[in-house]
Amino acid sequence: MSTARMDTAGVGTVAGVAPVHGVLVELNDLRRSFGTVRALDGMDLTINPGELVVLLGPSGCGKTTALRVLAGLEDADSGRITVDGRDISSVPTSKRDMGMVFQAYSLFPHMTALQNVEFGLTLRGKGSAERRRIAGNYLELVGLSEQAGRYARQLSGGQQQRVALARALAIEPKVLLLDEPLSALDAKVRVQLRDEIRRIQLELGITTLFVTHDQEEALAVADRVGVMWEGRIQQIASPAELYTAPVNKFVAEFVGLSNPLPGTASEGAATVLGQRVPLLPGSPPSGSVTVLVRPEAVTLVPGPDSAAGSDVRPGSVTGTIVGTSFLGSTGRAQVRLADGTLIIAQIASADVAVLRVGETVDVRLEQVPALAVASMASRGSL
Repeated sequence: MSTARMDTAGVGTVAGVAPVHGVLVELNDLRRSFGTVRALDGMDLTINPGELVVLLGPSGCGKTTALRVLAGLEDADSGRITVDGRDISSVPTSKRDMGMVFQAYSLFPHMTALQNVEFGLTLRGKGSAERRRIAGNYLELVGLSEQAGRYARQLSGGQQQRVALARALAIEPKVLLLDEPLSALDAKVRVQLRDEIRRIQLELGITTLFVTHDQEEALAVADRVGVMWEGRIQQIASPAELYTAPVNKFVAEFVGLSNPLPGTASEGAATVLGQRVPLLPGSPPSGSVTVLVRPEAVTLVPGPDSAAGSDVRPGSVTGTIVGTSFLGSTGRAQVRLADGTLIIAQIASADVAVLRVGETVDVRLEQVPALAVASMASRGSL
C-alpha cells in the first residue's frame, strides 16, 4: 500500500508518483479561422519547462482554440507547434502525449473512479496489476483513495473533477491541458480545487496550460498569465506585473477593477482630480488622457462636515458616499464627485459599517506609480 505525506488540503506527495521532466512548449504564429472569424491571428506563446501558464480572456478571444490546437483537437490553418524540440504540428491527438481536463468531467458512468483513472493506462497496454497500482497512486495524490470504488453518480462535482485530473496525470503526459476545469463547480469548491491543482502541478513539475475567463483564478495559480483578445496575446507576465503594469487599456480594464478618470499628461505624470499621478510606460507623453486608477490607490478621508471632521487637502476633491459593499477581508465604497464622476475605493472591511450614505469625504490618490494605471484613451480600445 502506498503512503502519502498529506498537507492541510488533503493532497500530498504519494509514493510511486514521481516528478516529471518538464518540457518546453512553443506556439509560433498560429492562425485559425472559422469562416470570417479569426480565432487565432498570429498567436505566439512559449511555456517554459515545468511552468503553469494561464490563458485569460473573454469568451471568443481564442484561448480555448489555442488549447485545442495544441492538443490536436483543432487544426491550425498555419503556424508551428513544438514540444520538447519536436514539431508536432501534424501529429495526431493520440500521439501528442498530453493529458487533458475539461469543464465537463467526462467520466465513464459505468466505471468506478479507479477504473476511470485506469482507462488511459489500458489503452497503453499496461497490465491489470500495474494499472491498479498506478491509478491508486494518482487517486491518493488527489485525495480520493477512499472513493476508488465509487461510481460518478456517487461523487460530488469536485470529486469527479479530481478523478478527471488523476486520469489525465496517470498516463504521465509531457503536457497537462486544463480547459475551464473549475467553471462548473460552486465557489468554495472551485477555490479549494484550484489550490490543489496548483499544488499538484508544482509537486510534479509538469508543463501546464490552463484556460479560464476568471481573472481571480488566473492570478491565483499561474506562473505567468497571458491575456488574450481577438486571437492574440496582448500581454503575458507574472500575475503581479500584469496587475500593476498593464501594457494597454484592454489589459488594465480586464484584469482587476479600475476607475477611469480624466486627466492631463505631461512629463511622465498626469494631473487627475487636482493631483499628480505617475504614469506607466506607454502612456501618452502629453495631452488629454484617461487614467485608470485602481480602487486600492484611492484613499477616503472624512470631510469637514462629517462627524469625524477633517480639513480637505489642497488639490484633492470632495465627494459623497453613495454606497458600500462588504467583501469579507476588504470592502468597497462608491463615491460620487460634484461633476457626477463615480469613484470606487477599496476600504477596510470594518469601515463598511462606519461610512454612511450621504457622508462627505475627501478623495485622495496615492502616489504609487504601479497602481496609478494609465489607459491610452487616444488609442481606443488598446
